[in-house]
Amino acid sequence: MKHMLTAFTALAVIAAPVSAAAVVGKPAPNFTLPDVNGKRISLAAFRGKTVVIEWNNPDCPFVKKHYGSGNMQKTQAAAMKDGVVWLTINSSAPGNQGHVNGAQAKAYLAKAGARPTAYLLDPDGVVGKTYDAKTTPHMFVVNKAGTVVYAGGIDDKPTPNPADIKSARNHVLAALSEVKGGKAVSVATSRPYGCAVKYKDS
Repeated sequence: MKHMLTAFTALAVIAAPVSAAAVVGKPAPNFTLPDVNGKRISLAAFRGKTVVIEWNNPDCPFVKKHYGSGNMQKTQAAAMKDGVVWLTINSSAPGNQGHVNGAQAKAYLAKAGARPTAYLLDPDGVVGKTYDAKTTPHMFVVNKAGTVVYAGGIDDKPTPNPADIKSARNHVLAALSEVKGGKAVSVATSRPYGCAVKYKDS
């Protein structure tokens, strides 16, 4: 039994996240998650490309603000037109608000007209907790070298009101523009806002 426990402990250490959180200026923790079709997608596969990571909960009023208005879809489209990879992650646990399976996620994307590179399922919350994703949406930008260069809200208007989008500064698009131009990201962090991520046991 002692040997079994020792082996289990070793495996647990191996499986533990490399970093407790995604930190601006540090390498983005790698992860592998299934997409809506069950295909395993790894962040490492996109090394050499700029990547946006978005935390999503379809039932969150703040997510509805950005999807219902088309703002998130427009941001996705503008980013991907420049060759940016867009990974949407759902970390809602089974039984909690916003949890979806693959079929439900596909239906949601089709209805919303959203076309991320991949919609990834993280029902155990492992990746969400590794990134310290706090809200939906919570946004991260990873540059071509694999470094986190932005973390925070999609913009500077932390309300569920779609009318506020018009006057907001889109932090994600601003960061992507600066990265594309070879500049340092002027607003590298901001306070994420939205619904708390509905992790298991939360």
